[in-house]
Amino acid sequence: MRLQLIANEVWNGLRRNLSVVVSVVLVTFISLSFVGAAILLQMQINQMKGFWYDRAQVGIYFCGPVDSTATCTQTAATEEQVQAVRDVLDSGAIEPYVAAVEFEDRQLAYEHFMEQFGGTASAEFASPESMNEALWVRPTSPQDADLIREATSALPGVLEVRDQRALLEPIFQVLNTASLAAIGVAVLMLVAAVLLISTTIRLSAFSRKRELGIMRLVGASNRFIQTPFIIEGVVAALIGAVLAAGSVVALVHFFLQGYVAPMLQTIAIVTIDDALVVAPVLVGIGVLFAGVAAAVAIRRYLRI
Repeated sequence: MRLQLIANEVWNGLRRNLSVVVSVVLVTFISLSFVGAAILLQMQINQMKGFWYDRAQVGIYFCGPVDSTATCTQTAATEEQVQAVRDVLDSGAIEPYVAAVEFEDRQLAYEHFMEQFGGTASAEFASPESMNEALWVRPTSPQDADLIREATSALPGVLEVRDQRALLEPIFQVLNTASLAAIGVAVLMLVAAVLLISTTIRLSAFSRKRELGIMRLVGASNRFIQTPFIIEGVVAALIGAVLAAGSVVALVHFFLQGYVAPMLQTIAIVTIDDALVVAPVLVGIGVLFAGVAAAVAIRRYLRI
């Protein structure tokens, strides 16, 4: 009987303030969708880092005929200098940190250059003679790249030692910034949802002011009076959270896996399993925020 009374009070409150309840649902849905997108984006960043960092190589570029640095004297690196670098990589101190080494001559470097930049203005002035020979070294682990660079960068005939991870960092920084921006928007929207839940409870309390007074006169406990208001806020937020969870799962299933993944087969894309991990987190966040907001609002507005 008591549960039925509480259920009736909840239903009446939701029905009387339907427009505000819909606003709570929509704001919660949008805010938690941003939270889900931020979490998925962070998962994607971590997957991409693991995927690309494991494949990132260290390029040891050798001097060309026009290069003039501390280790280059406007003469191309000799075979002896190239072999000296190989010997360092094969030495007992460095060899455990090297997984593979591949030599790229000028002709091969030119072919790779044309594959990437063919048809551009730079390609018109490129020739095999203008390319630099290089050793491409794959470290045993991404952290070993610094050791390889330190061991070879000062050797005669070496123009530059470039870690491919340095090229990836700006991309990941942009993605991290986008993730933080999504979280910032989500926080603002969650604040709006909390305020709307408080407004919903206040409107419900005003619309049932007479009923609440009668309940107090007949000896109804504070818990019995307050419970329907808490449930109203939680129900509205729960609906929005479930919609947000569903949108996240749909986004991954239909867009990322159904459209993006087939186009970018060399990149690890977040899967439906990742989305199913995020979905209950969104529901939990929505219920938690709604419960806290309702509890705070009740302390303020049920004194009327």
